[in-house]
Amino acid sequence: MNTRKRAPRVAALTKAAFKGEVAAWAKRIGANPTELHIRPMQRKWGSCSTRGRVTLNSELLSAPAELRREVIVEELLHLRVPNHGKLFKSLKRAYLTSPVPIFPA
Repeated sequence: MNTRKRAPRVAALTKAAFKGEVAAWAKRIGANPTELHIRPMQRKWGSCSTRGRVTLNSELLSAPAELRREVIVEELLHLRVPNHGKLFKSLKRAYLTSPVPIFPA
């Protein structure tokens, strides 16, 4: 996801809690990432490889829940739909506007 904006800082999640949030979304979306990496990234919030590796920016640990949710959903959806076409946009909108469970911080 390349829409990189500085998000206001909030209380940071642990990596374990963040990975739990990603796992919950993966189950909900029906995506199965082969690897999950959380590391500093200079220019984007996340990326997804064709081999199923999802990499998320470590700054998301202290980002607002809404931004985390959007990045997680976008990257996991790329495991099912590899482009930003109509299907991808419809699925993303559906997942982000439906009632979402609250994840513990």
